[in-house]
Order: sequence, then structure tokens, then C-alpha cells
Amino acid sequence: MNILNLSISDLKLLMVIGLFILGAITLLIGILLLITRSAGKEVRALATQTARLAKKGIAEDVAGLVGNASNLLNATNELVRTSAGIGVFLAILGFLLMAVATWLVLKIS
Repeated sequence: MNILNLSISDLKLLMVIGLFILGAITLLIGILLLITRSAGKEVRALATQTARLAKKGIAEDVAGLVGNASNLLNATNELVRTSAGIGVFLAILGFLLMAVATWLVLKIS
């Protein structure tokens, strides 16, 4: 099949297939990001160590240590929310790209 012999309809169909594949890849990346980043071992370990640090600071009456541990816990929570937000955005974007590709195929036919 020679690329120069493609009709306009064939070219539109190839573009829609590419859009659908791009949407599927984006959806998978978003789902993988949600699975791996939000429930990562490093984030859980950091939260556990920070909680221990805060308990030690409270037990030894070290106000600065407790404040810094609290800030670290807040930063960890923000990190999880941010990566989860990016994953959700990519998943929704992938789904929308696939939906648009499906709608375009129906319009082309």
C-alpha cells in the first residue's frame, strides 16, 4: 500500500486510530501513576518515620522537632495528593481522547 494512494477517508481513519491509541496510552499511564505513586513504599516509610519523630519530640518536649515533623507530614500528604491528581487527570484525558476518537469514527462512517 503506497501512502500516496490513500484516500481522504483512509487518512482520516488513520488519524483517528492514532488518536485512539494515544488516548489508550495516556489512560494506562494515568492508571499506573495512580497505582504506583499514591501507594508507594517510600511515601509510607516517610510518613511512618515522621510520626515516630513527632512522638519522640512530644515525649522529650522539643517543640521545634514536633513542628518540623508536622510540616513534613503535611508535605508528604501534598505529595500524595499531587501525584494522585496527575494520575486522575491523565486517566480522564486518555478516556476523553478515546471517546473523541470513537465519536469521530462514527462521524466518518
